[in-house]
Parts: sequence; C-alpha cells; structure tokens
Amino acid sequence: MIGRRLVNGVEASAISVDDRGLQYGDGLFETMAAQNGRVRNFARHMERLAEGCRRLGMPMPPADLFELECERALEGLGAGSVKIMLTRGPGPRSYRPPAHPTVTRIVVSSAPKPRNDPDTGIVVRLCETPLGLNPRLAGLKHLNRLEQVLASAEWSDPAIAEGLMSSVDGRLVCATAANMFLVRDGRLLTPDIRDCGVAGVMRGIVLAAAQELSLPAEIRDLRPADLADAEEVFLTNAITGVRPVGEIVGIRRYVAPGAVTRKLMEWTTRAAGA
Repeated sequence: MIGRRLVNGVEASAISVDDRGLQYGDGLFETMAAQNGRVRNFARHMERLAEGCRRLGMPMPPADLFELECERALEGLGAGSVKIMLTRGPGPRSYRPPAHPTVTRIVVSSAPKPRNDPDTGIVVRLCETPLGLNPRLAGLKHLNRLEQVLASAEWSDPAIAEGLMSSVDGRLVCATAANMFLVRDGRLLTPDIRDCGVAGVMRGIVLAAAQELSLPAEIRDLRPADLADAEEVFLTNAITGVRPVGEIVGIRRYVAPGAVTRKLMEWTTRAAGA
C-alpha cells in the first residue's frame, strides 16, 4: 500500500514530462526502511546519495530537508519504507546536462510488505542477464535499472525469491535487489563493487558488524563456482535485512540460516531496535 507522495515537498503524483529523470534516467534513488515514523540508517543513505550527487555532478539538497519530508511521508504510517528519488530536474532535450539544474525531489512512503521467508531460507537462481561494466557508476543507486528489470523477468516461479547477477566477465556481483555474502571456512566473503553493482547500505552494516564480532571478512572477486563451495549464502537489503539462502537452483542447498548468518541476523536486528 502506498502512503504519501511528495514532489518537491508538495503532495503530488506526477512530474514534468521534461524531467531528466524520466527522459534519461538522470538521477539517483534510495529505498529505506522505516520504524516508528523514522527512517533507519538515514545518515548512511544520505552519505551514499551525496556521493552519487558528487559523481553525477548534481546539487545535493540538504539532508535535513529530506529527513523532514520523510517524516511527513510517514505520518499515519509509522513503519514501512520510504523511497527517495532525486533527478536533475526539467531541462531541454539534450544529453548534455544543464549548467544550473533545478533538481526534483520525490519522496514516496509505503506500508510494510508481509514477509514470507521460509525457515529453511529463500530460494534463488542465477540470472542470464549480465551487468555491464562502468566504474563511474559502480556502487551508486542510479535510476537506470533496466539490467535488473530484464533479470527479474527471467523467472515467474513464486517459490524463487531472488536472482543472482554476474558481470559481463563472469564475476558474481549481487542479486537483482540485494548484495550477497558467502561463508567459507568461517570467513565472510562478498563481491567487490568496483565496476558494476550497488554498494548497499545493509552490506556496509554487515561488514561493520563482522568487524565488531571479530568475524574475518574479505571483499574479493567471486565466481558462480564459488557458490558450490560455500557453507552459507545470504543476501542483504536495507528493507529486508539479512536473508539466508536455502537453495540456489541447480547448484546447491544449504542449511539455513547457518551459524554465521544467524549471528549477523541477530546483530542487525538488535542494531535496528526491532
């Protein structure tokens, strides 16, 4: 259920057809979990948004303005999620960005979705759609999500919760809407987000948790073959948190959640105040 929609601080459900976010996908977004009318990990989301603005050459609105608009969007809802979209705003038809853009702020709140993760972990599959390489965009949540759209269209089985995506050169990178972690010999492994993929907020939180819990962790290149050797696999997302994987179709089934995954699930749940 959609809560409230704000466009530049005003209740609205439409933007200009000249907006560069619509015309070219020229913008960024953040999807954030909310509890008791407040956004979780707000500062981390604003840090990534600010880095995206810096790299795209867009002005960044004040973080406290976004915080106020998120609180307004959550009024009467309490818990759920908030999605921020920030575009370069309206402009003439040209790929060249305007020298002095007037950015468009969009804030949309939604009620929480019911969770139906089985006790044995979720089922995921490998996707055929690859991720292109572009270091200038790697790590950002930019509005161009067509690779994820095509990957998500590859299956219709409701039992499959997510798809794992690789780069064009065959490296595991992420799921369509999550980061991934493997556990091998008690060591936490996660793909390097250097030339494609999103550096998720929950990914950063899990890496910080691993350090606090004295769990050895490594950011490195991984291949699909590494999935068969992993003892545990889990996905991370700012909304769904840590989700243990119970099966990767055609590759392996896992005991889920494993000991390391469970420890991180408990840590992140406590940190969220849930």
